[in-house]
Amino acid sequence: MANSLTNWLAISLTRGVRILIIAAIALVLIRFLKAVTRRLVHISKSQSRASQMREQQTRTMAGVLYSVGAMLVVAAAILTILPEFGFNVTPVEAVAAVASLAFGFGAQTLVKDLINGFFIIFEDQFVVGDMIQANQETGRVEHITLRRTVLRNLNGAMVTIPNSLIGQVANLSRDWSQVFVDITVPADQPTDAALALLEKVAGDFRADAAWSPALVDGPRVLGIESLSLDGAVLRLQVRTALNRRDDVARELRRRIRLAFEESHLPLAVTHKVQWQGQTPPSES
Repeated sequence: MANSLTNWLAISLTRGVRILIIAAIALVLIRFLKAVTRRLVHISKSQSRASQMREQQTRTMAGVLYSVGAMLVVAAAILTILPEFGFNVTPVEAVAAVASLAFGFGAQTLVKDLINGFFIIFEDQFVVGDMIQANQETGRVEHITLRRTVLRNLNGAMVTIPNSLIGQVANLSRDWSQVFVDITVPADQPTDAALALLEKVAGDFRADAAWSPALVDGPRVLGIESLSLDGAVLRLQVRTALNRRDDVARELRRRIRLAFEESHLPLAVTHKVQWQGQTPPSES
């Protein structure tokens, strides 16, 4: 009896040590994986615009890599520990194979989510922090996993979109943004004077040290865009740094209005601002 108890304690102690070693190895691997992903994000940090975009991409991929890697390590550790409790792993693997096959047929949408999510991240279509337009929603990407993408739309609401439903995507946060500003000069007013005044406003705006960092190209006066009964529609084009198009457009409109008032040149009752890359605001 004493020998049996001693043998049982010895076996339990041996298996317990093995289980602790397996769990410790799994924990070390998870911590190592977390340290590696953090290091990747730290290496990608820089002050340049291109490096900041690369940092966001690296941060997104690091998060997905950590979650998938940690899940694999935990699954491997469980399969390794099961024999220590007397379980035969072979039937478990067979059941897992059958279950995965049934899961594949029964959860095709989820599989599509995962596949599409993988290509979204691998192809760098967008990353956390980008402003995108997808599924008739425009918003900033707050979170990305292999299954879903979470946006904060223009109304401040959180919008969750399964990755399988994401088809055509417009990324509004890559390289630069563009805006067209249209003004209407009454039909009884000379357009040459209005064009010259716009050229002066555009030149002063480009030379302003407070606003030049927000400009990539322009403002440029493109000329007469169209003619109507209200008058001639004059168009300006400006390319801005990321996330600065709203500020630049407002300031440009303000300067145009002041310049026309000081020159005693009237503007038509209506004017239009057309945005490229997202749904334009309603005309007023």
